[in-house]
Amino acid sequence: MAFIAEILFTVLTGIALFLFTKNLLKIRRNILIGKELSIKDNPTLRWKNVFILAFGQKKMFRNLLVALLHLVVYVGFVIINIELLEIIVDGITGSHRIFAPFLGSYYTLLINTFEALALLVLVACIVFLVRRNIIKLKRFASNDLNGWPRSDANYILIVEIILMGLFLLMNAADNTVDFVISGYIKPFLSTFSTSQLSIVEHTAWWLHIIGIFAFMNYLPYSKHLHILLAFPNAYYAPLESKGKMHNMVSIQNEVLYAMQPEMIPTEAAAPEKFGARDVMDLSWKNLMDAYSCSECGRCSAACPANLTGKLLSPRKIMMATRDRLETVGKNIDVNKTYVDDGKALLHDYITVEELRACTTCNACVEECPISISPLDIIIELRRSLIMEESNAPAEWNGMFSNIENNFAPWKFSPDDRDAWTTKA
Repeated sequence: MAFIAEILFTVLTGIALFLFTKNLLKIRRNILIGKELSIKDNPTLRWKNVFILAFGQKKMFRNLLVALLHLVVYVGFVIINIELLEIIVDGITGSHRIFAPFLGSYYTLLINTFEALALLVLVACIVFLVRRNIIKLKRFASNDLNGWPRSDANYILIVEIILMGLFLLMNAADNTVDFVISGYIKPFLSTFSTSQLSIVEHTAWWLHIIGIFAFMNYLPYSKHLHILLAFPNAYYAPLESKGKMHNMVSIQNEVLYAMQPEMIPTEAAAPEKFGARDVMDLSWKNLMDAYSCSECGRCSAACPANLTGKLLSPRKIMMATRDRLETVGKNIDVNKTYVDDGKALLHDYITVEELRACTTCNACVEECPISISPLDIIIELRRSLIMEESNAPAEWNGMFSNIENNFAPWKFSPDDRDAWTTKA
């Protein structure tokens, strides 16, 4: 019977790892649908960002209590899962707490630390559930989270509570060891026989590892993918001055060629398109941003357009980009290559009204814990609107005309630009 359990566990582990790897490779494929972008500068500063923003969660500490709770969940869950190594070895070999003889008293100290963290994670998750569903903080109650996104957040918190509970129950039912936190559960099991305790321990053990494998394979479908992508996303975060916009080289060349026709290359090719209409027109970094978004809503809570009742929500921009990218990915899975489905990120997923509401103030980027930039996506979509579709309000068109003819947003002769300096 034990031999069958070992085989079953080994097969289960192999299937879980295979599916997880397969889904991660699909996400990588989807991200690389985006345009090429070379980011190789200043690796020292980029690694610093990884440790400060992703590991250290620097921006989270603007709200100390929430930051500590989030840090507890993050650090606790990661460290506790070190015990997965022992569980996997035990499951494959049929042993029981295989590391205990090698670590001696340090093993008890290690598991006691894990249990303390498990309790803290459990409490923090309950607090987060209360914040989302009872207190209903404004950024968690907004309409852009209606449906699956709101349920997704709750499911993850509930799963983490269950996993921590199973970990403590597994330890409490083990008569061969005594730990501090699970010791408070033992009195509730005092009426159980040795065989019954063994059943409870093994059941909790199996449910715990199955739950972890299920959680691992749920990540690629969840906003909690940021647990993995926060680190590369922080590494590739822009290092330039905040709010810096990158000019379009093709437009700069057009202006240069108009002023200096002799600079026109003999085989100059016209740009294929300006800006971005769909996800494949964005850079791979923009698409990684979309997958890295945790939907925390700090960007939308800081957005002046959103605060004044405009339709724009930077969080929704990222969610819509990810939804469109997932649709394109499924299209490729079915057809082996992308087949036009008659839809695009612009108009079908993100509206003109949303894009025009953006003031490009950069508040969303500044607030994001891992420096995701909804602004980059908004700018690229607006460029497509203006330069591909000539879709702009009349006021904007007047300004564009003035800049083109008078080199200023105002309608007066360039020769009179300095006239205001001579007036009393």
